[in-house]
Amino acid sequence: IIADTPGHVQYTRNMVTGASTADLALVLVDARKGIVEQSRRHAFLATLLQVPHLVLCVNKMDLVGYSQEVYQQIHDEFTAFAAKLRVPDLTTIPVSALAGDNVATRSENMPWYDGPSLLHHLENVHVASDRNLIDVRFPVQYVIRPQSDDWHDYRGYAGTVAGGSIRKGDDVMVLPSGFTTKVKAVETADGEVPEAFPPMSVTLRLEDDIDVSRGDMICRPHNQPRVAQDVDAMICWMDESAGLRVGGKYAIKHTTRTARTIVKDLSYRLDVNTLHRDEDASSLRLNDIGRVRLRTTMPLLCDDYSRNRATGGFILIDEATNKTVAAGMITDAA
Repeated sequence: IIADTPGHVQYTRNMVTGASTADLALVLVDARKGIVEQSRRHAFLATLLQVPHLVLCVNKMDLVGYSQEVYQQIHDEFTAFAAKLRVPDLTTIPVSALAGDNVATRSENMPWYDGPSLLHHLENVHVASDRNLIDVRFPVQYVIRPQSDDWHDYRGYAGTVAGGSIRKGDDVMVLPSGFTTKVKAVETADGEVPEAFPPMSVTLRLEDDIDVSRGDMICRPHNQPRVAQDVDAMICWMDESAGLRVGGKYAIKHTTRTARTIVKDLSYRLDVNTLHRDEDASSLRLNDIGRVRLRTTMPLLCDDYSRNRATGGFILIDEATNKTVAAGMITDAA
């Protein structure tokens, strides 16, 4: 994710969509202009969406004479802003994209910089441990029932592993029904595999013929997601034609489940520059970020976004236009 120019509707929407599944975010800053509003906005969005690794690239160092003082000033200003956010891993790199300084290899023009080049950092950053491998979460996307005599009794449940690891013989529970069974097989397009983990797309076969349909969740019997119809969430509003209002009704898409929801309350609107909470706000407009409470028509099988991005994220859809109007991150569910 690269940001150094004034944003617009499509760019902000693309960034929120991309950052929701990204392992690392790049914030590109012009060394001549320093930290601008868009730099803070994109850094805040990256941390709000729980991107675990953040890289500040101070670009166009050749146009400021490869000045260490300019770089240090930008570094200090951004570090002070990032201290107010939840940034697990922050790296700053001075680069010149035009001249290739510190892009693929270390630059001789900046001997005062002793860190890695951008490419070296991207190739060596450790991301495997960022995924949740503890809480088993498998939203069922499709039920496979071949209509042929050769596969008369075959029943598989296809989807993408959203958390944990799943093996043959594991005890599992299906929500919201609460039925328990064991995993009979874990299959892919290439055949059966011993184990599935995020973000693998697999088909699970279960020992017992129980009622499972699209939108259900397969998990561990003693490690279940929350089953909630009232959720508190941070949302980023992305509709330029209309704003969010209390009492507004939308469709909500969460994992593989779709329902309808109503906005019960707007707690505050957040100023991304000062991180000030405007508790008197009555609506959210384009690019606004705020905390809301939603009530859904059917229970969501969810976790806090900070624990699992796949089961903690959702989108709101305008039912009249079928347009995505907001992206949300669940902070609490009841």
